[in-house]
Amino acid sequence: MKILIDFFPILLFFGAYKLYDIYVGTGVLMVATALQMSLIYALDRKLQAMHKITLALILIFGSLTLLLHDERFIKWKPTVLYGATAIALALAVWVYKKNFLKMMLGSQLELPDPVWMRLNLVWVVYSAFMALINAYVAAFYSTEAWVNFKLWGYAFPLVFIVGQGFYIARYLKTDEPKT
Repeated sequence: MKILIDFFPILLFFGAYKLYDIYVGTGVLMVATALQMSLIYALDRKLQAMHKITLALILIFGSLTLLLHDERFIKWKPTVLYGATAIALALAVWVYKKNFLKMMLGSQLELPDPVWMRLNLVWVVYSAFMALINAYVAAFYSTEAWVNFKLWGYAFPLVFIVGQGFYIARYLKTDEPKT
């Protein structure tokens, strides 16, 4: 069910875009994301920082798109989000000596500090890559191509998350007794 909650705004955006246009799609995305966050809050009784940032950026960039009737704003929202994520993770670990990933997930995952550092570095690189690839598609391709990229580009995060799962699995402790 959680995976459905994660993907329903982009699927509704894609459908609204295909049936109408980028502006209807943007409005649908804004409403769907607000509903998504309300549902997450109802289930978890809290929103993570990334949820709040994502919602704020979608509402801000979506509003600019609709008010100024300029699709560039919604197309650049992912670049801003991923770029800010890369910068925040990099600054946190290399300037402030804090690992945000460990701070956010450390209570759920017990991993050695070097593994947390590698994960942080991988997230910085991944976020920078996603910011750059979105910027490239938004700048040099049609809106139609960008919308298709947004839908089919979800392969990148899925592969990234699965790859991370395989990487950290070997470091997770099991509760099974050894025989």
